[in-house]
Amino acid sequence: MTGGTAADRLLVALDIDGTLLSYDGDMTPAVRDAVGAVRAAGHEVVLASGRSLIAMLPVAEHLGIDTGWMVCSNGAVTVRLDPALPEGWVETDVVTFDPQPALSLLRDELPDARYAVEDLGVGFRMTERFPEGELEGVHVVVPLEDLWSSEVTRVIVRSPESTSERFHELVEHLGLDDVTYAVGWSAWMDLAPLGVSKATALEQVRRRTHVQPHRTVAMGDGRNDVEMLEWAARGVAMGHADDVVRAAADEVTGSIDEDGAAQLLKSLL
Repeated sequence: MTGGTAADRLLVALDIDGTLLSYDGDMTPAVRDAVGAVRAAGHEVVLASGRSLIAMLPVAEHLGIDTGWMVCSNGAVTVRLDPALPEGWVETDVVTFDPQPALSLLRDELPDARYAVEDLGVGFRMTERFPEGELEGVHVVVPLEDLWSSEVTRVIVRSPESTSERFHELVEHLGLDDVTYAVGWSAWMDLAPLGVSKATALEQVRRRTHVQPHRTVAMGDGRNDVEMLEWAARGVAMGHADDVVRAAADEVTGSIDEDGAAQLLKSLL
């Protein structure tokens, strides 16, 4: 490690959308360079996102990350990157659940919503096409019942005509206590196995990489980052994050428009 010892190594967990990438999907050179500098200094940079694996791989490639670990699907999928492998990655942890109970309840309340489940490394099975550009990979339209034909890592609920506030109200009303859920900025909800979050997956990565708990840093902007920010010894919320996310963090950096991620990463060097 440049300028230090193995004991100085940090595990730096980074959300993607709204943290490294703008909501238009752009990454500034300052952010890209800062990620590279932190890696060059010998720290363990781990991308941790609600995105599926196939949607995270292009981001990792853009950042020059081809070794190490990634936490995908809000913690349900963890992979190890290695360019020597046939696919360039291998699954290390995959947590699944039976989506039928939650999907049955949601269908009754949101019959016009679009539902999708992740096929790891391939794409999604879905009841209806999602808005252009929202999901990566191969898309296969199937009846709702096909979505619960087997256990899955992740369920996505999308209702362009609804709101995120409506989704929060719906979760409270339905009492979805057998899954972990995260509501996005728009009318988008992710369902994951109960008790699974970015934090649970990152703790497993921390143990595998032998980084000490007090040497953990995490940065994010969304409600699905709350557990991760609380887990890290130094949890950092983006400047545009809402009050719930800010409350979970130890500090706040600049917003996405202010290259807040670059500001934080440079402070680690």
